[in-house]
Amino acid sequence: MKPVRLAILGLGTVGCGVLQLLQENATEIKRRTGREIQITHVGTRRPRPDLNLEGIQQSADLFEIVRQPDVDIVVELIGGIQPAHDLILEAIKHGKQVVTANKALLAEEGNELFEAADNNTVQIAYEAAVAGGIPIIKVMREGLAANRIDWLAGIINGTGNFILTEMRDKSRQFEDVLAEAQALGYAEADPTFDVEGIDAAHKLTLLASIAFGIPLQFDKVYTEGISKITAQDVKYAEELGFRIKHLGIARRAENGIELRVHPTLIPEEQPLANVNGVQNAVSVKASAVGQTMYYGPGAGGGPTASAVVADIIDLVRDISYTEDGSGTIPQLAFESLEDIQILKREEMTTAYYLRVNVDDNKGVLADITTILSQCGISIDAIMQQPRLKNRVPVVIMTDPIVESKMDEAIAKIQALPATHGEVTRIRLESLEN
Repeated sequence: MKPVRLAILGLGTVGCGVLQLLQENATEIKRRTGREIQITHVGTRRPRPDLNLEGIQQSADLFEIVRQPDVDIVVELIGGIQPAHDLILEAIKHGKQVVTANKALLAEEGNELFEAADNNTVQIAYEAAVAGGIPIIKVMREGLAANRIDWLAGIINGTGNFILTEMRDKSRQFEDVLAEAQALGYAEADPTFDVEGIDAAHKLTLLASIAFGIPLQFDKVYTEGISKITAQDVKYAEELGFRIKHLGIARRAENGIELRVHPTLIPEEQPLANVNGVQNAVSVKASAVGQTMYYGPGAGGGPTASAVVADIIDLVRDISYTEDGSGTIPQLAFESLEDIQILKREEMTTAYYLRVNVDDNKGVLADITTILSQCGISIDAIMQQPRLKNRVPVVIMTDPIVESKMDEAIAKIQALPATHGEVTRIRLESLEN
């Protein structure tokens, strides 16, 4: 059987990892696929004498590479929206299978790309786009294929999880830990995508599409970051038996689907509450198997390269055992996608942690509880914290309520003369079966 021929676009950390993994494990990979994988081209702007590129054509013209007849699979690892979008379309047009780790591109432009792949009888494989070395795409698409997915919740950004872990374990402030994360290489110089939840929202978009059979709808994900979380709130949550994690949550509700990324209080005994540092994890509640969790490294050259090569191996098997290479990795089946309403933020229902800084005056607590009652909000717990800078922090835990009612209550509480500053609101999830 002739080799399957491969082009790698981009020799950054992941691209180098893919190249080296294919070279170092070539014998084992051939045993598992039944045929050799030959790297024929790499797209790179500069010479790489540090890599073994013997017999591999190097070029900075990526579009010329994807048009080559001696390329069966294109591995896109340059990132960003452009020129990655046009490169993948060009590869598809020329009948190439595609592997990518580009979560932003797929979340924002994936409907077009997957449809083009279907129309040209090729595939886009993207395991490495979500949670690095955790094979969560294959789990959702294959291992849980017989189940109806009720919800999934994940720590799917390692930078945010590192920051919250350090804030809890060492009572540090957000800004201090962020600076360390940047120094360690966990966060970019511009950390917006990580700390404001955009990276997690891209990944949640992909997971939700597989879980619920819906189109990719990144623009409908409610997204909130962790930059306003204080060491004070982390401490109070711990005292109440909770930990704050930055979660991506996709959940079936009676009137639609919730897609949301935000800081979340979860009970300290929950498995997700004990995922620390830069690790990722995804919990899934499925109809037959119940609740399962998948844990591991969510980023880095090795784990991400492992996921990319796993997709390459799947595609090689398809090329080997089907006439047109379109067999086993399902794409978005456009004819069977469901048009399910994606709920707006104010339509979603959760329980809440509220922190209000007030004057230590008689009757203030009564005013707050009256407002909550008038808005139909039941209080699960309330505690008054020690005075801080002439203000008394009041922490309130509520039962689940639709967010529009909480908006109304918070506006009224903030209007009280005794209230100082904004009311801190953090959503709460029990993540129970």
